[in-house]
Amino acid sequence: MRVLLVEDDTIVARGVALALKAATMIVDTADTGEEALELARLYDYDIVVLDLMLPDMEGYEVVRRLRAARLETPVLILSGLTRPQAKVRGFGMGADDCITKPFDQQELVARIQAIVRRAKGFSQPTLSVGPLTLNLGSREVLVDGRAVHLTGKEYAVLELLTLRKGIVLTKEAFLNHLYGGMDEPEVKIIDVFICKLRKKLASAGAAELIGTVWGRGYVLREPNGGLRVSPGSDGRGGPANAAA
Repeated sequence: MRVLLVEDDTIVARGVALALKAATMIVDTADTGEEALELARLYDYDIVVLDLMLPDMEGYEVVRRLRAARLETPVLILSGLTRPQAKVRGFGMGADDCITKPFDQQELVARIQAIVRRAKGFSQPTLSVGPLTLNLGSREVLVDGRAVHLTGKEYAVLELLTLRKGIVLTKEAFLNHLYGGMDEPEVKIIDVFICKLRKKLASAGAAELIGTVWGRGYVLREPNGGLRVSPGSDGRGGPANAAA
């Protein structure tokens, strides 16, 4: 899962980024609204975590301009304002949720996971595709109720494929989501991860979930449902400005 964190307080940004990274999320950071808008237009984020008080514009304006540009990336507002009107205004601009500072970091992670899950069309606490079930919180993978043991990178690949079900993802997009532009290995490592993942899923009884689109990348599809590729979607990637 890839998050754009927009926060100009370096101490808060560092703390939030560490909490999200501990939950195996890739975090890019921006400290102004203009930088956030530029990154959101360029790269494919699962969610934007947005502070309301930025040096160049209010977070409300960032949300308004995101929606005016027809960017549907979910937005979670971080607000130091306790007045109900602040939340109401954020929702009116197109935000998806709001959490008031100071907040519990575990709650923030849980809210992010819930928002992303719903945004991708999964109403239940887990992600299910055919016999496959993923739990974003525990990172547990089940096939027909039986546990499948994956490495951290194998799980990250499967999570990304599941959240982008039906969308072809390029190898470069996998690299960017797995490594965030930091110390990226050769692109062929993605083929290795996919090969190992397919073998483990097949052994558990979930073969043929991951398809190959030659010359483009990989896609997760419903079993026997055919390949349904979303037009114009290729899982854009790009260099990360990851928080330390």
